Amino acid sequence: MNKFSGSYSFNDVEFLLNPIEMKMTPVEEKETLIQSGAAHYSDMLSQEPEPSEEHLFIFNKATETGAQRLANEVLMLAKALSKEYVNKPVVLVSLVRAGVPLGVLIHRALKDIGHESYHYGVSIIRDRGIDDKAMRVIEERHGTDSIVFVDGWTGKGAITRQLTESLAERKGYPAKPNLVVLADPCGMAWLSASYEDWLIPFGILGAPVSGLVSRSVWSSEDYHGCVLCNHLEAYDCSEQFADKIHELQNNCDVINNSPLICNNEMNEELQQLSTNVINFLKERYQVDKINRIKPGIAEATRAVLRRVPDHVLVRNKDDQDVQLLVMLAERKGIVVEELGQALGQYRAATIIKKVL
Repeated sequence: MNKFSGSYSFNDVEFLLNPIEMKMTPVEEKETLIQSGAAHYSDMLSQEPEPSEEHLFIFNKATETGAQRLANEVLMLAKALSKEYVNKPVVLVSLVRAGVPLGVLIHRALKDIGHESYHYGVSIIRDRGIDDKAMRVIEERHGTDSIVFVDGWTGKGAITRQLTESLAERKGYPAKPNLVVLADPCGMAWLSASYEDWLIPFGILGAPVSGLVSRSVWSSEDYHGCVLCNHLEAYDCSEQFADKIHELQNNCDVINNSPLICNNEMNEELQQLSTNVINFLKERYQVDKINRIKPGIAEATRAVLRRVPDHVLVRNKDDQDVQLLVMLAERKGIVVEELGQALGQYRAATIIKKVL
């Protein structure tokens, strides 16, 4: 396969994915197939919609507001990785798609501080695992000593648990995966910049800020697949977004800031609080499967865009960080409920509708 980087430059990332063409499945039909067990979510894709003017306005506003924080936290993470892997190249394995924008930024920051690094985009699919072929390629090139997995954030920890399970079957990895995220509200990562559920700009846009690649599609024979979202090319800002954050790193002062490396006590407290929130929502809204609960601003927003939502919940409707979520929900006729402190560390959550 030719080297593939989506709409990113080859210097930023190598996607170990197989670009494919496939028939798009309408969102409502996809939801029925998933919930009936007739198909797995990773066997189908729905056409990603063009972002509305309001959506782009909120993304741009979130970027404007959060750019310096993002730049600062990326540099914190890069410096921590450089310190952890002295005299070793850092091999960044970003989990497609949410991990890729963060991986690109960390990769650039590592190079800026003179630390050798490599960056790959690899698929991981809940219930099915990480892409075996992609991991074999990376392991053959670099070994396993300094592989670090990158995701954007944690929600309720499903992908972290899947990563743990997948790596347990491979040699050379620690029992707790070296997973780096920007925000870790459920306390499941090895390294994070904060535990806060905040409006991460690249968490609310999708393909136009992720190299124009789709969510990954399962394959047991080859690399997992993806579709190139060329219909969104006019909105693509993947490189421009990375450039903007990268430039701001010149203004960063991270001397007095350090990221959170696996504070077991704090992690356990957050994991328990997350479990309590999920159980509360499960009981209150009579949810049969917790996969239907999507906590955190980014997960809640993506669920409204890609799935069939039933309930959209926020801590506070006036919170500027949930304005896109509220707008998208109201456009779909979903009443947004305020739950206050009952949402725990999360500022928002979406519950997927039971369609069967």
